[in-house]
Amino acid sequence: MREGDEGEYLIAHLLDRLAGDEVAELGVRIEMRGGAVLLSGAVPTAARRDQILRIADEMMGGLPVRSDLVVVCADAPDRSEELR
Repeated sequence: MREGDEGEYLIAHLLDRLAGDEVAELGVRIEMRGGAVLLSGAVPTAARRDQILRIADEMMGGLPVRSDLVVVCADAPDRSEELR
């Protein structure tokens, strides 16, 4: 197996694990960039981001993991918006 193929293999398994019951996250994009693994996308909480990064570090076989994951809060506003 070539080095690039191994990275793609690891990414496919990471995507499967993130889509599973433990995390159930489908909005994360994962790609190889310059010998590192880049995760990008939006997640609902900082705890979810930390969980995803922990799993990625665990599964990527020593490859550096970089994050461009953004925490997006989808809670209802706590006050009404004033229109002028």
